[in-house]
Amino acid sequence: MMRTLLLILSILALLPCAALAVEQSPTSPAISRLTIDSAINPIVAKFISTELDEANQRQDAALLIELNTPGGLDTAMREIIQAELGSSIPVIVYVSPAGARAASAGALITLAADFAAMAPGTNIGAAHPVSIGAGVQVDKTMEAKLVNDAAAYARSLALQRGRNLDWAEKIVRESISSSAQEALQLQVIDLIAENSSELLQKLDGRSYLRQGQIKTLSTKDIPLRSQEMNWRLQILSTLSNPSFAYLLMMLGILGIFFEISQPGVILPGVVGTIAILLAFFAFSTLPINYVGLLLILLAVVMFILEVKIPSFGMLTVGGIIAMAFGSLMLIDSSVPYLQISRAVIAATVIVSAGFILFASWMVVRTQGRPVIFGQEGMTGERGKAESNIHNEGQVFVHGELWQARATVEIKKGREVEVVKLLDGLVLEVRATNEDQQVNTEKEA
Repeated sequence: MMRTLLLILSILALLPCAALAVEQSPTSPAISRLTIDSAINPIVAKFISTELDEANQRQDAALLIELNTPGGLDTAMREIIQAELGSSIPVIVYVSPAGARAASAGALITLAADFAAMAPGTNIGAAHPVSIGAGVQVDKTMEAKLVNDAAAYARSLALQRGRNLDWAEKIVRESISSSAQEALQLQVIDLIAENSSELLQKLDGRSYLRQGQIKTLSTKDIPLRSQEMNWRLQILSTLSNPSFAYLLMMLGILGIFFEISQPGVILPGVVGTIAILLAFFAFSTLPINYVGLLLILLAVVMFILEVKIPSFGMLTVGGIIAMAFGSLMLIDSSVPYLQISRAVIAATVIVSAGFILFASWMVVRTQGRPVIFGQEGMTGERGKAESNIHNEGQVFVHGELWQARATVEIKKGREVEVVKLLDGLVLEVRATNEDQQVNTEKEA
């Protein structure tokens, strides 16, 4: 028993040392793989630059980016390219799978890689800059500046990586696009590979330049380690979708409108506020037209005023029109992947208009109902005289005995109607018309 106890204590004492040894042991070299299948936005740029920094710290053999993108924002693209050019380990950009593309920003990201490859059936190019902003029409001079700047940037990337300079400039100025085979013949990419395994086999032994020194890439028997976005970045990336951001904003507007029209419900107001804040975050990554946003906010003001001011529906109609035009103008870009789906806009405006019309009708109907509680609620209530009533007496109204007064004497047992509630919770009553008629017939 004593020996067993000593053995257990010895094992427990050695566990921290073993854990420390494992932690300090060098990790085996690997190639980190990132899969990008979306537009290039600030979230994607953050993911790539962070993973590239960590791969450099681990001293991975290389970083592989499997790319399929229609393009994206210029600022996000430049952040990725800066990370590529500043990396100490080689960066491989592989346009895949078959049918994928590296358009616009994706083409320049591919040009900036140490090794560029494509799968059969893919294409690359069409990097002409598209002006996006707050509804400002760019004149020809400014457009020429944008094109010249993008063309010079593309040529500098191609020059640094030893690629076709003329092709790099043409994808900006003429928006040309090339298939995988054409890109290989034009010396835009280094090779064509069916899959990532074939890609690594063909890359093994190829050389690349770092700080003026020629180095050799070794990919033989080196495993691929896929890196995924964490849950936080995945949520933020989903929020950056224009249609999803728009739906969040409309949900927030409906929640806040319902809370204002029906105070005290609380839950719609809380949900609406959270949705609005998330929508504003998403809009920070999108080219927003502030005129469109102001039109939508004007629509909200009109809907709220409809509840407070009887306009016979004119404010609601104006709000629906402002919401429809604001939704169409909200995203200021001609690029398809940055636009809100027209079907989503139509469905959202129709549903929102129906909900607001229904809520407004409920509020107006509630406001038109007679008061059933408080001082006003007692007026018109009927009861029975429990005693003779003149200067004072008692009546039974609403299931309770009340002190009462009457300008004309009322006999006990007669039906009475409340005229008003006096100070001191005393009712002023009168005999009902039916009761007065019955009494007159008896006296006759």
